Amino acid sequence: DNLKGVTGIERVTSVSRENSCSITVTVLVDYDINIVIQDVKDAVNQISTFPTGMERITIFRQEARNFAIDFVLAGNVKLLDLKKEARRVERKLLAHDGISKVSLSGFPAEEIEIGVRENDMRAYELTFDEIKNAVKRGNVKITGGKIKGKKEEFLIRANEKGYHASEIKNLVVRSTKDGTIIRLKDVADVIDRWSENPNRVYQNGKPAVLITVQNTNQEDLFYVVRTVKSFIASFNKTHDNIKAYVVRDGSEIIQERVDLLSRNMLIGIVLVIFILSLSLNPRLSFWVALGIPVAFAGMLMIGPFYGLTINVMSLMAMILVLGILVDDGIVIAENIYQHHERGEKPVNAAFKGTVEVLPSVVASVLTTIVIFTTFFFLKGGLGDRAKDLAFVVVAALLVSLVEAAFVLPAHIAHSRALSERDKTTIEKWVESWMHFARDKIYSPALKYTLKHPYITLAVPIAALLITMGALKGGILKTTFFPYIESRNVNVTLELPAGTPVSVTDSLLAQMEPKIWTLNNIYRKETGDNVDVILSQSRRIGPETHQGHLSVTLAASGKRKWSAMETGNRIRKVVGRIDRAEKLEFGGRGHWGKPVSIAIASNDLEQLRKATEELKVELNDLEVLKDVVDNDPPGLREVTISLKQKAFALGLTTSQVIDQVRSGFFGGEAQRILRGIDEVKIWVRYREDNRTTLEDLDQMHIRLPGGKEYPLGEIANFTIKHGIMAVNHINAQRVVKVEADISNPKESVPAILGQIKKEILPEIQHHYPDIQFLFEGQSRENAKTMKSIGDIVPVMLLLMFLIIVITFRSFLQAILVFILIPFSFIGVLWGHFIQG
Repeated sequence: DNLKGVTGIERVTSVSRENSCSITVTVLVDYDINIVIQDVKDAVNQISTFPTGMERITIFRQEARNFAIDFVLAGNVKLLDLKKEARRVERKLLAHDGISKVSLSGFPAEEIEIGVRENDMRAYELTFDEIKNAVKRGNVKITGGKIKGKKEEFLIRANEKGYHASEIKNLVVRSTKDGTIIRLKDVADVIDRWSENPNRVYQNGKPAVLITVQNTNQEDLFYVVRTVKSFIASFNKTHDNIKAYVVRDGSEIIQERVDLLSRNMLIGIVLVIFILSLSLNPRLSFWVALGIPVAFAGMLMIGPFYGLTINVMSLMAMILVLGILVDDGIVIAENIYQHHERGEKPVNAAFKGTVEVLPSVVASVLTTIVIFTTFFFLKGGLGDRAKDLAFVVVAALLVSLVEAAFVLPAHIAHSRALSERDKTTIEKWVESWMHFARDKIYSPALKYTLKHPYITLAVPIAALLITMGALKGGILKTTFFPYIESRNVNVTLELPAGTPVSVTDSLLAQMEPKIWTLNNIYRKETGDNVDVILSQSRRIGPETHQGHLSVTLAASGKRKWSAMETGNRIRKVVGRIDRAEKLEFGGRGHWGKPVSIAIASNDLEQLRKATEELKVELNDLEVLKDVVDNDPPGLREVTISLKQKAFALGLTTSQVIDQVRSGFFGGEAQRILRGIDEVKIWVRYREDNRTTLEDLDQMHIRLPGGKEYPLGEIANFTIKHGIMAVNHINAQRVVKVEADISNPKESVPAILGQIKKEILPEIQHHYPDIQFLFEGQSRENAKTMKSIGDIVPVMLLLMFLIIVITFRSFLQAILVFILIPFSFIGVLWGHFIQG
């Protein structure tokens, strides 16, 4: 609530869980994020009602980091040994210049547990607070000043700090009047252990630790990946029990596009030289083709001033603009050649030929630049990533224009490009064929269209109407964001809250041999020995009932099946898991799920009923799969309510629950640093004293005077399901229902249109206090389309003015603009042909 009215905030989303909460503040594009962060901090600091003893609130800017590579250290060794080895690997990788972010996962936090024995604690009449205070007082490392002698100074220090269980188990808790000393080990089992939050990784069935390497925009992705892979190779040569395996390589998709760009550039240069050689001459075509690498080189030279990095979008832009770069050069070179054929000298031909067509060339390039400038102003998921695309296209076209207007004519005029020579037989044949095409095919067709203007107008208009009809009728399907092929299939499993980690792990482990069986089926179907499924990585957490399985596939060029098709086949071989609250096969896209609907209401009963009804309706749609929500039933809760006897004894609910929490959740006595790991020292019942309801019932509650009563005598217990997580958007309670599409070629807008028209109104009628918010891809697309609606009219007006100035005629400019809608005939049917 305190964030309401803070300037620059687009939306606030939050997720509240047991003992924790995270709030995400999305900042509007035009605002300084540092100023907004400070305003948010000021708003949070004004809150005075936070619980006593709460952890310090952390407010930070989410730094943009790019994924580089995931790899694991796996082996049949102890988890602690894996972690120690992973820490050594982390230090070695961070020692390389250009690698600044390495994170480890696959193991819980380390802690020291002082597992109090109930009977011993009662025998010595101790309390949890007394034990905690003993640790705080005794486990210290502190200075006591200096002795300043005439000849030497001495530092006074007490160093009784212990960093492992064996070093603190002898701490004194209390000494009695008869001289008896009660130590920690007398009342508790002091052990080093992993925390109870599950976080485990297995690679092909072996225990593993996952190492994730990221890079900032200032770091070279390829250097990072090469360095890591080189390290992995040397690591595997020197280690027998522990091996390193690459799980996911973020540079592969970039490398694929670099290779594609290199091939296309080479093909483009060869085609330009070849085609122009046939129609003009080889020397002239060489200078025109040289404009491609020159344009890219110029763009890359000014790129650092903009902050450009080589990424998927910038590489896609290079591939996109490749075919446009030589257009201006071809027009200018061809006109220079025409002037030279009329008998003009090379320099005069270059000058007149360039000046004659330069206005049209400039207008053509500027209109293209103007329309691509639109991407600088787009919002939403696509808009955030499209700015690099816009810069690459605009910068490359500007450099290409300068090169074509100044450098190309000079090269042509002062080289042998226009020197006289006899045409080859092939050139003569091509020239005769082009004359034939011009005189016998194009000229008659042009004359016919000029004589029959109504037919000329009717045919393209009919084609446009047919295209629009095909689009509306679903023959030409649309989607918000295209399916992007991946090398990983992710399986997500969620069981009812409270399910033991052993059950979750066993169900995921049972999937692995079934998936390997699918790999054997693939090998039989292809008839070769090439594996489609390369590895499987199993992960448990963050809660005991949650787990993930990541299946790594061969490169897309080495398999016939897409990742989505493989995910669907994995679904079939795994089968149904009856206890699963959520079972997904696939992965989340960059902009969320195709179908993502948030149901908002402050009436929790209507909210839950509407959620269940919507899930039933979505499950009935064959085009959707993996229908889930983010409001699963929580753990079963034991609610404690005091009996009259407790009140008669002078107890309060707070006093009782504080003692229960100390025993079953634990009290944090201290935090110590063990290497770079922060280790908490917990005081609570040992694990076998807090595993059943009977343990809770028989727990003794101590009164201020020293008397004790079993909890069951002074309190009643009721058991019911609690809440797993509470989600809010802009301070309103929401439940999000999401689904994926069964086939990547399905039309997502059509599916959402059907949901809006046929499903949501009926649910809204049943539950009038709810409202629907479209999230995920739909929300990002809506933001993008709104920004397009705002900026495209301005850009079209600029294009119109450029054409008017070039033609010096409003009518001709209007005629040119009338042609724009007809271009969609080719665009849409081209998409249809490509699938």
